[in-house]
Amino acid sequence: MTAPGPRGRRGLHEVLTSAGAVAGGGRAGLVDTLGLPAAARYVVLLVDGMGEELLREHAHLAPFLSSLPSVPDVVCGVPSTTVTSLTSLGTGLRAGVHGVVGYTSRVPETGRRLNALAWDQDVDALQWQRHPTVLQRLHEAGVNAGSVNEARFEGTGLTLCSQRGAPFHGVGSIWERLDVVAEVVEDAASSVVYAYESRLDHAGHAHGCTSQEWRDVLVTVDRETAQLRDLLPPDTVLLVTADHGMVDLPAEGRFDVSTTPALLEGVDLLAGEARFRHLYTARHDREAVAARWRDFCGERADVRTRDELDDWFGPIDPAVAGRIGDVVVAALGDFAVFSTDDFPLEMRMKGFHGSVSEAELRVPVLLAT
Repeated sequence: MTAPGPRGRRGLHEVLTSAGAVAGGGRAGLVDTLGLPAAARYVVLLVDGMGEELLREHAHLAPFLSSLPSVPDVVCGVPSTTVTSLTSLGTGLRAGVHGVVGYTSRVPETGRRLNALAWDQDVDALQWQRHPTVLQRLHEAGVNAGSVNEARFEGTGLTLCSQRGAPFHGVGSIWERLDVVAEVVEDAASSVVYAYESRLDHAGHAHGCTSQEWRDVLVTVDRETAQLRDLLPPDTVLLVTADHGMVDLPAEGRFDVSTTPALLEGVDLLAGEARFRHLYTARHDREAVAARWRDFCGERADVRTRDELDDWFGPIDPAVAGRIGDVVVAALGDFAVFSTDDFPLEMRMKGFHGSVSEAELRVPVLLAT
């Protein structure tokens, strides 16, 4: 089965560029492609894991967020995973250009697997993602731009890829974040401030995105977001978005490739995550591996070779092509590809994302004016 991709749809990579174009008055050469409301100041709050479909299904638990107007039909991009989405948001580019192509991916120079969240290889983030960030462009153009995030994220590989080049304001608690965002946005007549909220995603992975634990966190996030809006100056737009949605996976949909060694013939390295696998092969093995996986998965996955990915990744820069699997396996329905040999902790999770379903791709772009 061939799954729909984000070609021709509005993308998360347009969100911060559009906010920056409005608040910065075009000084950084950015363009408002989303048609955002005029405002001198913007706060862009990203709630990790708060997909559009999940939010609408639980609207009664989030009365503030659900009351806000939204830019319609925005997708996060492929793969629908945090490291890729944060870098797309932060650079205004799609994954085929910025090169953060998955939760884990191959380092072509070493053949080793990089975890882009943990940044567990000796890889220079400034070389891995060479493009200036949106915040950097705004800051260099004289706009008051910065990010507010947990202090432990300062200087990490992912932060350098997605938010470098502008002041980073580290905080130690939710309440401190609320105050610091309000203080930073008030520092100048025009401001763009990015902030990040992680608890909903953590609850989804640990307990499932239909669990009571997940619902409780959504109630809290909704209340705190309303409080943030109240703290901001009246000429500020609070834009709330997300990096991906999430789905829960039943036990019967969890395929462990370690039990079927024939599928790994010709595969030198397995990366990505359960809902979106990168398979790295010798070039002459690519088509054979793809055919074998298509036969095995049938309609449970969309299996593509690297040269079939432009509608998902955007045009692929040759400089980053080797980081993308020679074959990728995008899980559909309740299916996912696990490997207890390579990723033993994934089987413990309840909620997942990464693939191309609407539940995973669609993200809200909510506007609190």
